[in-house]
Amino acid sequence: MPLPRPWRCATFPLYLTIFTYGFRRHAAYRSAALAGAFTNTVFGVLRAYVLIALWQARPGLAGYDVTDAVTFCFLTQAFIGPMEVFGGGLQLAERVRTGDVAIDLVRPASLQLWNLADDLGRALFLFFFRSVPPTVAGALIFGIRFPTHPVIWPAFLASMALGVVVSFGLRYLVALSSCWLVDDRGVQSLSLVMTMFFSGMTLPLVLFPGWFGSLVQALPWAAMVQVPADVYLGKRDVLGALAFQALWAAVVLALGALATRSARHKVVIQGG
Repeated sequence: MPLPRPWRCATFPLYLTIFTYGFRRHAAYRSAALAGAFTNTVFGVLRAYVLIALWQARPGLAGYDVTDAVTFCFLTQAFIGPMEVFGGGLQLAERVRTGDVAIDLVRPASLQLWNLADDLGRALFLFFFRSVPPTVAGALIFGIRFPTHPVIWPAFLASMALGVVVSFGLRYLVALSSCWLVDDRGVQSLSLVMTMFFSGMTLPLVLFPGWFGSLVQALPWAAMVQVPADVYLGKRDVLGALAFQALWAAVVLALGALATRSARHKVVIQGG
């Protein structure tokens, strides 16, 4: 059975080139990235004091101690840039509005994998410039927990990478919705609310009780923030956590592939 055209013509070196391009394109805005890191650090300090007050009032809450809570706070602040927790990060919706997506759809490459490679390059750059500074600041100001088992470090990096892929898959679906809705701002706003609440960015998901707590930890947004943080803190089985993230990554990418195929047959493009 012959492969679809995007898979026949495009090769791994192409996507590696796009990945490199994504890294270099965002590296041109180092000042903006550092400004974002400063903002993340300031809000991290404010969030840390709130969590410290909560855990001092309720020691051992949800299996965390104060140091765990502070570490969770600065880890989640570090995830904001690479995970694009606030949404966006993709040019796809804008290209739909301008009609440039017509060019993207006729390229001999997968539209989804093209955007994924570019987004991974963006995430890698922001990891160094927006993730590391807040974490270092949190360690210097409050003191955070560092993994003692050497296996945790590569597991955490793998978990964070899978979190970026899940984040991309969700954002790609939101951006691709503009092919039918023309304006994706409403979907973007809804996605922002769900991501902030269900990922663990606002509060650790372990604080939610009963069936609701089990539900929110089974949703894909948990793979973006809560799961990588728990892997770092040693609060979750590593293989189970990575399998959970890999499953959701496969699901959202598969949905994105189906949506892309549908967009090729029926798409409304403003201006073209």
